[in-house]
Amino acid sequence: MIANHPDASTNEATRKLFFALWPDDAQRAALVALQAGMQGRLIPPAKLHITLAFLGHLPATAVPTLLAILHALPVPPLALSIDCYGYFARPRIAWAGMTQPPAALLDLQAELVRRLVAAGFSTATHGSFKPHVTLAREAREAPSGTFAPVPWHGARAVLVESLPGGEYVVVDL
Repeated sequence: MIANHPDASTNEATRKLFFALWPDDAQRAALVALQAGMQGRLIPPAKLHITLAFLGHLPATAVPTLLAILHALPVPPLALSIDCYGYFARPRIAWAGMTQPPAALLDLQAELVRRLVAAGFSTATHGSFKPHVTLAREAREAPSGTFAPVPWHGARAVLVESLPGGEYVVVDL
């Protein structure tokens, strides 16, 4: 889905952007361990995250506005517990998420979307917000089994660019 913004121009270079919760190195290593024995195309460790809002292709001139929204966003101390596997059948995505996402996370995502819409951005939604970490694409089945919950404290909200080669880069000024 392509996001719209008043600054959008068809002649201008665009950047593929999204907002995410970004894990630290220890959290990332624990998430990688959840991929053990999983079928499908595993997501590289450097790309593991929880998407808060997908924006799609936007003009480069939108980045300062997006960063201003991010820096003004009140991010409460979040204590997340990644404690279950899940599966989106239609896109064939295996994921890990939370049995009971905390209200503070749901409120954070709703406030981010509200601020983006107020600034003229369109966010891609696929139904209601289902916070998760994509572990594998092209997965033939849902992951099975249980695992010790992965604690994710001090979640950091960031703006991320998906580069043409597939690398994700945290955007900052």
